[in-house]
Amino acid sequence: MPEARPHHTLEAGMFVRTYDRGAGGPPLLYLHGLGESGLCFEKIVERPELDGRRHLVPDLPGYGRSPWSAEPLSLPALADHVAAWLKERAEGPAVLVGHSMGGVVALLLAERHPDRVGAVIDVDGNKSLEDCVFSTQAAALTKEAFLGGGFDAIREAIYHDGAAGSEALRGYYASLRLCDPRAFYLNSCELVELSSRETMARRLAALAVPAFYIAGVPDGACARSLHLLAEAGVPCTHISPSGHWPFIDRPGPFASALGRMLASST
Repeated sequence: MPEARPHHTLEAGMFVRTYDRGAGGPPLLYLHGLGESGLCFEKIVERPELDGRRHLVPDLPGYGRSPWSAEPLSLPALADHVAAWLKERAEGPAVLVGHSMGGVVALLLAERHPDRVGAVIDVDGNKSLEDCVFSTQAAALTKEAFLGGGFDAIREAIYHDGAAGSEALRGYYASLRLCDPRAFYLNSCELVELSSRETMARRLAALAVPAFYIAGVPDGACARSLHLLAEAGVPCTHISPSGHWPFIDRPGPFASALGRMLASST
């Protein structure tokens, strides 16, 4: 079995984990969610169902172990930043696996830089306002109130929920301790605004590359978002029982579903 140990580098202002698990097909590029880091994907890159692939797992600027930018990057700027990094690495079209906010970044990247993308696999990405669980809490505050104590309150609530038994929330809290509060606030406001439009399911369906959606059920993507995806004709796989992090809650079924999508898109 190929080694799952990552090679760590700092590239384009991002902490990047590279897992060389074979050279078959395009690389898989994992894009984490709001406040998260690439740490959340560790279980998935080790799955035997995904052997034969190279996995790229960055912490986006301002998140995880990546340096904080002088000013936080907007969601379109994050998409452009990742695309420029892929071009600098001379990477062929990558399969984007975007979780939550990362699903939105993947969509923007595919729209703005289609030459860098071979397929998009959106994992519980925001499609309507009810998906914005933590971003709604942040966006409801002024920037001053959020930075002056609101972020601390959100993190501590997540800590207590994680201590009550959620492995995903315990990992999320660890990543939240590292992220730039300014980035969290800016990207929260953007997610709320984009999700309120309810256009992202149609935009995902309209991509020129294969696009899929994986939903955690019953506690991940909301019913309204699942309806919008079905209405748009996006192929959707439900991982159950699961919450918002199906690759942590159900790594085996998630890896199998991801493997099937890769086989049908490349």
